Order: sequence, then C-alpha cells, then structure tokens
Amino acid sequence: MNLHHLLARRAEQDRPIGIGLIGAGKFSTMFLTQARSTKGMHIVGIADLNVENAEASCLRAGWSMEQINAADMDDAITRSTTCINDDAFTLISHPGVEIVIDATGHPPSGIAHCLASIENGKHIVMVNVEADALAGPLLAHKARSAGVVYSLAWGDQPALICEHVDWARTCGFKVVCAGKGTRYLPEYHALNPDTVWNILKQYLNVDESSDINPKMFNSFLDGTKSGIEMSAVCNATGLLPQDDGLAFPPASQFEIAEVCKPAKDGGTLSRTGTTEVVSSLYRNGSDVPHHLAMGTYVVIEGENEYVRQCFSQYHMLPDATSRYAALYRPTHMIGLELGVSIASAVCRNEPTGQPTCFNSDVVATAKRNLRAGEVLDGEGGYMVWGKQLPAEKSLAGNFLPLGLAADVKLVNDVAAGTQLTWSDVKIDNTCLAVNTRRKMEAMFSKNYI
Repeated sequence: MNLHHLLARRAEQDRPIGIGLIGAGKFSTMFLTQARSTKGMHIVGIADLNVENAEASCLRAGWSMEQINAADMDDAITRSTTCINDDAFTLISHPGVEIVIDATGHPPSGIAHCLASIENGKHIVMVNVEADALAGPLLAHKARSAGVVYSLAWGDQPALICEHVDWARTCGFKVVCAGKGTRYLPEYHALNPDTVWNILKQYLNVDESSDINPKMFNSFLDGTKSGIEMSAVCNATGLLPQDDGLAFPPASQFEIAEVCKPAKDGGTLSRTGTTEVVSSLYRNGSDVPHHLAMGTYVVIEGENEYVRQCFSQYHMLPDATSRYAALYRPTHMIGLELGVSIASAVCRNEPTGQPTCFNSDVVATAKRNLRAGEVLDGEGGYMVWGKQLPAEKSLAGNFLPLGLAADVKLVNDVAAGTQLTWSDVKIDNTCLAVNTRRKMEAMFSKNYI
C-alpha cells in the first residue's frame, strides 16, 4: 500500500501528521498504543470530558507522564508531546491539527465535532459510527464540498467490509452480500445493562466488578451495533438492506456462501447486493463451529462456468453449486489498525470507506412496552434497540432514528417490538443533531419519490 513509506517521508521531513483525538475509551486506548510507535504521526491533543480517564488511557497504552504533560497544544508541538484537556473545539481549531478522530460514540457530539472539523478545514475519521448512521451521508457530502476527507475507521468492521466490497468490484465480481459475524439469539433484542451480564459471563471472563461498560456491550448483543454498522456499509457501498433488515442466520466460516445467497437459490437473503450478519450461535444456543464472530466477509457470484471452476480450484469457499463463493477475514483489531485511515486521508486524500448515499437507516424499536412520560435512554439501554431498515421504508414510516432516541420524552405509549416514530417523542427541533438529520433526509428523500 506504500502508506508506511509516505509516513516515513513525513517523519524524515520533520512534519508528522498532527492528530487531534476526541474520546479516550477502549478504541482510543488501542490506537494510542500503536500511535506512539508509528513514525510520521504526532498526537497533538486528546480531548475527553474526563481528563483523568484520558491520562489513565495513555498510561495504560504505554505512554509516560512526560509524553502527555504539554501545557497547551502550542507547547505540545514545540516539544513533540501531547496536550490533554476537555475542550474538543479548541483542539479541532488548532492549526497544528490536520486530522480529527471522533471516538466518542455519542451521535450528537460526533455531528458537532465533524461539522466543526469541516469548517476548520480538517480531515475527520468517524470512529463514531453511531453518528455516521444518523447523518453520515450529509456529513460526507459537506466534507467533499469543503475539500477535506470524511472517513470510516479502518480496524472497525464497516471499513474492512467496504474494502472487501471494493476488492470484489475492482476484480469485476458481482457482490451478492457483505457483512460480519456476531453472537446472536432472538431473545437478545430484549437485553438490558442488568441482564447482559448473564450473557457476557458465558463467553468472557468478567463479572459486575469489571471495568466493562455494560451499556456499550449490550448494544453489541441486542442487535443495535450490527444494524448501525451494516447501515454504514450500505451507505458507503450502495448495497441495499434486506426488506426487513438483518436476520442473523447461523453460519460457520465455511458456510457463508451457502447461507448468504438469495433465498431463491437456497440461501437466506431476500435480495442480492445486500448486507447480513451471521450468528456464532445456533438458535438452540449451541456454538457454531468455526464461526466468524469477530470477522468480516463478502460473498461474490461467478457469472460463468469457468469462473465457478476457479472458485472450486482455488478453494474460494464456494457454495454447493460453486456459483457463489466467499472471502473472509477472521478478525478485526479496531483501534490497533486506525493508523491506516489516518495515513490514507492525509497522505493520499482518500477515505477508508465513506457514505455516498442514504440506502439504510437504523430505527428505534421498543424492547418492552413503553409508556408516555418515560425518557428514552438510547443505544444499549433498557428501552430500545436499533433495527436496520431500508431508508425508503424508514422515511415512509416516519420512524425515529436510533441516534436520536436518547434523553427525549415519550408522548405516546409504544408496544414492545414496535418501531418508534418521530411523533412518539418530544423533539427539540433546535438541536444541531436533529437539524442535521432533517437536512440529510431532505437531501436524499428525492431518491425515493
């Protein structure tokens, strides 16, 4: 890829990439571990509402206090150290920062940080895929218009899946399906931060005293994160969601092409050119052998007999007919791999995945019977989970985006399993996130008329 050589050149010229990092959670800590040993990169500043937590993340990642003791960002640049504070917007506007990484996981904050980065002429890597699912197509459009790069985060599964799709199309293959693996059972949709521990203990050596954030992990298990990530993939690749979103069929690494092909050909898909997330559990709760719980994949179609012979000869994990074949990556390393996005954006002016359309949405769906007067608690909480749907269907139903289903009061009762609508909640139309989302809908809704 030559990215390493481009970074090395920046280091030789004593002009490393100036990076501003917002949010110092797990993803950022993993990135910090590698950033300190990557030539050609300089973390100018880290912004986090909890400065002590950010400092602890740096120390956990192998940094010394001397490396993070800059008095301000000017001092950080002068001494090649890092400044930590709680002011994201000062970080974004500093001239020494070339690229901003939003790793907050909070959609409204991510939108605000992205817009500020674009206004200040900074590239942005949106680790905050929640914000991308909510308004990414508009944010990316604004970035392109301003001449800066808006990019999904390499190491996170959406960017890796986008790379699979790009590889397939560059090779002339028709993409049948793309996606990832996860741990899933239908009853997981009702999980909440209290009950999720019962599931986590089945496969992780953790208990309630762990530093694991149960709300975050719950969003991975209740189906929300899968909907968010597959929406990001659809909007970046032009793939379309299935008619009713994700079905989470069980499949091993060797069964992907058999399972993730159209139903008319013996698979499970409602259409071709779509996304699906395969489960590492059978519906009886037993483990799928050789599962893909941490991995990513693409299924392609061989459109003539010779190509199908090649699928079989080169062990491309074909289905029984050899018409369809799969390529997969067994795992992803999230923040440890983020440097690829940074180098690509700054050195090549290229994103590692970027929304170009609004094909898919994530809508708030009631986990239980909800009552008027209750205040929604958002992703991974007790009240709603996020279901992937075609954007056309979401807009036609006036469904409430999952990214706006936090800290808003219900004005109607909503039955369990039902998608919430905008009219079910009291919305603050002056909110930047709401306004940005509405502008995105207006921009792309003409595609569905």
